[in-house]
Amino acid sequence: MAAAATLRPALPQAGPKQRASSLLCTPKHNRVAAGGRRSLSFAVRASPNSGAKAVSIPKQWYNLVADLPVKPPPPLHPQTHQPLDPSDLSPLFPDELIRQEVTDERFVDIPEEVIDVYKLWRPTPLIRARRLEKLLGTPAKIYYKYEGTSPAGSHKPNTAVPQAWYNAVAGVKNVVTETGAGQWGSALSFASSLFGLNCEVWQVRASFDQKPYRRLMMETWGAKVHASPSPATEAGKKILAADPSSPGSLGIAISEAVEVAAKDANTKYCLGSVLNHVLLHQTVIGEECLEQLAALGEAAPDVVVGCTGGGSNFGGLAFPFMREKLAGRMSPEFVAVEPAACPTLTKGVYAYDFGDTAGLTPLMKMHTLGHGFVPDPIHAGGLRYHGMAPLISHVYELRFMDAIAIQQTECFEAALKFARTEGIIPAPEPTHAIAAAIREAMECKRTGEEKVILMAMCGHGHFDLAAYEKYLRGDMVDLSHPADKLEASLAAVPKI
Repeated sequence: MAAAATLRPALPQAGPKQRASSLLCTPKHNRVAAGGRRSLSFAVRASPNSGAKAVSIPKQWYNLVADLPVKPPPPLHPQTHQPLDPSDLSPLFPDELIRQEVTDERFVDIPEEVIDVYKLWRPTPLIRARRLEKLLGTPAKIYYKYEGTSPAGSHKPNTAVPQAWYNAVAGVKNVVTETGAGQWGSALSFASSLFGLNCEVWQVRASFDQKPYRRLMMETWGAKVHASPSPATEAGKKILAADPSSPGSLGIAISEAVEVAAKDANTKYCLGSVLNHVLLHQTVIGEECLEQLAALGEAAPDVVVGCTGGGSNFGGLAFPFMREKLAGRMSPEFVAVEPAACPTLTKGVYAYDFGDTAGLTPLMKMHTLGHGFVPDPIHAGGLRYHGMAPLISHVYELRFMDAIAIQQTECFEAALKFARTEGIIPAPEPTHAIAAAIREAMECKRTGEEKVILMAMCGHGHFDLAAYEKYLRGDMVDLSHPADKLEASLAAVPKI
């Protein structure tokens, strides 16, 4: 059976009556030891069949900026083009999230109220894909960190819960956001319902049509959902006037949500990826995973793989491992995988650009296809973003990581191999990581190398079965980025 790990030093074996799954342990206390490392003590609820050791939920988020030899370029004010003052973000975010966005602190404490909610699904399992390895005939070891056990079915609640909590504590009544595939919108709807917030979501039209049950999931948790572009905002009206059949994009949906937040003092904006504080919250993934690998006797991965749209899933897993590499304690390679139809890192330019289509957000130094770029409606709706997290872009420019782009048919072929061996039907987004991991494993088969491959499995695909049906019927086609369309959108990138 696949080995599931749940963190930290040698612990007692569980009795035969305990459940054979990765379970939580209960932290007793937390201290910060010399050098900023955590010291934990906890009672155990363990997993008997895997031989794994129990894990506790991290008590702190990790901030990669503190350890980088070169700090990222600052965001700029959209009108003055001068470095943004943190107070400029006040119309959109509560003070604590602004502080986290700009902090240079290495670790940020996780509020107990947030940890209490995390306990619903964290720690998440680290699983060795033994059956997939056998199918491929590879000497490589493939591990995946599975985030699909959360109530919303993905990694997104890792940041939705703290964002909702900080807004609630600040007295905010309403939060608005965008969503692509619906995973982020579902996560924020879930988190908002826990803390008594009204939630309004603009879902990219292509995904709104493809994934009706994601919309119903959001509405079940009390959210109001619009197809984007929508007639409810000036930004949406402008897009619809130019193209009534627009499939939408994350950039357009962001414009609509930001417009609404900026006009109402009782409303704040929440973002599911891209910004520093979002990537900060997601590092619970990598922090758990470091301890889980150690518990399984694996010194370090050789390759860390994750899909990238805005970058939060990849950064959440990779950043704690980058810290260890920068400190000389391990030396993994990092590979970000993006869709060939929206190749931000591999085909975009590194420049200051708007995070949204209408140009309402600050200017961020990032890899971009141009804020006007509308990707073709691939099934991995969560990866259809014109830009990239500035921190991911900065790390890429420092050559701390690599990036590749893969077509969706190869990704779904890989997804079927994974589902038919490991049992989990992945969301379309992590199929990109699976495809890249299989490429790496097959190269190990050719060379005989026994590499340890670690990949981010950021969510399940239970609401994406229409995409699988299309692939299984032979109707799925590969989509690319038209050169003329890309050239036109890059020409509109601001000249800073």
